[in-house]
Amino acid sequence: MVAKTMAELEDVLAEELIALGANDVEIGTRMVSFSGDKALMYKANVHCRTALRILKPIYNFKANSADEVYQAVKELNWEEHLTLDTTFSIDAVVFSHIFSHSKFVAYKVKDAIADWFYERYDKRPSVSVSNPDVVLNIHVAHNKCTLSLDSSGESLHKRGYRIAQTEAPLNEVLAAGMILKSGWRGESPFVDPMCGSGTLLIEAAMIALGIPPGIHRQHFGFEKWSDFDQELFSTIYNDESGAKEFLHPIIGSDVSSKAIAIADKNIKNAGLKKYIEISVKPFQQYEVAPAAGGVLMTNPPYGERMKVEELEGLYSMIGERLKHVFTGYRAYVLSYRKESFDAIGLRHSRRFFLYNGALECEMREYEIFAGKRDDRPKRDKIRERRTDEDHYQRNSREGYRRSQRADQGEERPRGESRDADRHPPKRPFEPRERGDSKWEKKSGGRPFRP
Repeated sequence: MVAKTMAELEDVLAEELIALGANDVEIGTRMVSFSGDKALMYKANVHCRTALRILKPIYNFKANSADEVYQAVKELNWEEHLTLDTTFSIDAVVFSHIFSHSKFVAYKVKDAIADWFYERYDKRPSVSVSNPDVVLNIHVAHNKCTLSLDSSGESLHKRGYRIAQTEAPLNEVLAAGMILKSGWRGESPFVDPMCGSGTLLIEAAMIALGIPPGIHRQHFGFEKWSDFDQELFSTIYNDESGAKEFLHPIIGSDVSSKAIAIADKNIKNAGLKKYIEISVKPFQQYEVAPAAGGVLMTNPPYGERMKVEELEGLYSMIGERLKHVFTGYRAYVLSYRKESFDAIGLRHSRRFFLYNGALECEMREYEIFAGKRDDRPKRDKIRERRTDEDHYQRNSREGYRRSQRADQGEERPRGESRDADRHPPKRPFEPRERGDSKWEKKSGGRPFRP
């Protein structure tokens, strides 16, 4: 099987899959391949916080033309996957000099399936773009084609709790990935002083409580498959063995009363009102930290929505508040402009390279402590150096290259493609060492799925 994800989150997703019992885990570009049974496929859809889709490959072939794609797809016995009454859609992802348009590839796959049925029954199954019974994915890399069943249906970032949103909401998968990369699992307070519609707060609460991210979804793609096992899925969906007790506050605020009203709706819909505190409060009005020590994580506005001088002032204020108010915290700030990070005026301890949509971003970690950086005990500096080395070893190739270019002040050579090395060979995944994996059982239940 293949789990799709966002660029730079592959290592986190691999760890999630291993924790669920996946075998043969290998990291690719924006994907992780693995092996497992039907139960694991159901679990991956319900439990993986950083997966966008879980694909089940059904056919691999090579094609050097559109006609060869058509003929290869037509060779399958489509009655094993569809009926005349089944609606379907095709999602095509193409990285090839042979095929320049993904929609054309999808069109040829659709034609092959429709013609297969027509030649046998004089009827064709219907295509539905909005709500298909079965979603098929065709992935083309040069001339290598993989046809898969999409077991997720809608993208897994659509958790089901968001009923309203602000102008530029953070993708749920990216938010969960940010939290998991930071190492926070609920062992301390969590603060987002620019929370917008509340995505980071909600994802943090679900991580801390051990609530599966797919628990609020109305359906998954595999529920319409002919081999769907209702009893098995109900057992997995209603399993609360991963629930945990969470004893720390999660606190959010925003300068916008409209954003806080939206966040409040989403938090209530997620059933997390008792765990998350929110209020209308500008970041600059924080005079005292809302909790003693913890993690602060935030996604400030980017340059497209603000003037340059406003942006510099905003990030300068963020750095000043972090330094003077949030002593004892680990702070994480997501942005994409080097000038914005420079305006913060604090030295970062780690950098995480991420993508927010099409934007190449960074999340920088700041350890906020009293006094000068070199006043810390020697052992802390040694630990930090080891942590940094481990961090850069584990970050993806593209992230490392971007880090090196930034450190050396290099620009990308003119004409160098951003797609260079986007498809490195798969590599076996080696999980980092973990502590005790036993979860405490949380009191109370979650919605029952019959």
